[in-house]
Amino acid sequence: MDFFYVWLRRTLHGLTPELDAAFAAPLAPKWDHETGDGELIDDASRFGGDKRASKQAYEDGMARAFQACHAALAPDGRLVVVFAHKQPDAWETLVAAIIRAGFVVDGSWPIQTEMGNRTRAISSAALSSSVWLVCRKRPEAARPGWDTGVLDEMRASIPAKLRAFWDAGIRGPDFVWAATGPALEAYSKYPLVRLADAPGRQMSVADFLAQARRIVVEFVVGRVLSALGGGEAETLDLDPLTTYYLLHRHDFGLAAAPVGPCILYAVSCGLRDSDLATRYDLVERGKGGAEPAAAESDAGDDDATDEAGEAADGDDADDGDAVASEAGGSGGGATLKLKAWSQRKRVGLAADGDGRPTPLIDRVHRLMQLWRAGDVAAVDTYLDAHGLRGSALFHHLLQALIELASAGSEERSLLESISNHVNARTAVSGPQQGTLFEVAITD
Repeated sequence: MDFFYVWLRRTLHGLTPELDAAFAAPLAPKWDHETGDGELIDDASRFGGDKRASKQAYEDGMARAFQACHAALAPDGRLVVVFAHKQPDAWETLVAAIIRAGFVVDGSWPIQTEMGNRTRAISSAALSSSVWLVCRKRPEAARPGWDTGVLDEMRASIPAKLRAFWDAGIRGPDFVWAATGPALEAYSKYPLVRLADAPGRQMSVADFLAQARRIVVEFVVGRVLSALGGGEAETLDLDPLTTYYLLHRHDFGLAAAPVGPCILYAVSCGLRDSDLATRYDLVERGKGGAEPAAAESDAGDDDATDEAGEAADGDDADDGDAVASEAGGSGGGATLKLKAWSQRKRVGLAADGDGRPTPLIDRVHRLMQLWRAGDVAAVDTYLDAHGLRGSALFHHLLQALIELASAGSEERSLLESISNHVNARTAVSGPQQGTLFEVAITD
């Protein structure tokens, strides 16, 4: 805040007595417990370590700030908000404050504003883009909306803008949050959104953001599968763990990845990031990553931002910055790394568990282990037991994984062998076998 304050103070000096009075102090106003006002950051140290008190003060302050903006704005005026944060909870606070103050978002742009060599970005997962939200006053006569209509509008309007963002080269966490603006255009036009199948209940900001993230994830994974698999792929039935694996593998390969984007991808897929290493045996922790996600992020986890912010080394002051704030939870250099197929020995690889289907990526890794052991009969049994031969999604995933694997690697060789085996057996089975036999008899 002080960085901008000192330049504003110099730029505006002498224009009006009111501005000179507002910028009389050499630095920006700090938090004042007596007035409950001042610089807005979610910093528990200001409240004796009480995270909930800090979070509540931040949310209330954000709401007051936007209400003051609403009161000062001309009826046909525009408010531009610049925001960047990896944690879903921070976006929830921002969106709730904007809607509560009476604004509707009618435009948004992701703009690459952050320097990669700035101190905050060194050895961290700080975002490189800010999302610029253009807001106007919501008409006072606006009536409540319904979740079905909002979701239909989001699904119809978001993909076109996502294609433009994708073509502009925006990727990773920046891309996930870039879609929040277009989604807000559908959600914020109503003072509240009711649930059609739950009378008396409302669609929360957390639920809205989860739906928006899911649309983005489906778009990204569809692009990855179609680009690597050679055709359009259906992603609606792709399980969360396989979706996460593709996002992570596409962006970071098998190298160590900053924990921040991993948290965001996990939350966007509806997973708890802490489960990636424990329950699913999918990742391993790298340097500084004894706890890869202190937040144990989950959609709607109220403590996600606070706890993830605590994981950052000395960066707490950045976690709740109201304008152009950066992501808490960078993890102080902590990393997560995907485990290679040969390292995954346990969770979900042998059989279905907990009554839920085995993730598709687990099935592929199990097939690779069986093929490497030379047990072709077991491979065929596994393929038939899980109905994989006729699964278009399975074939798309296999091709995508082949393209992601390094040329000449054992991983690529195994995947190509399995793909050839499946295609060869499929070509001479079922109805096709009967057709070939009839042609032979006729000839």
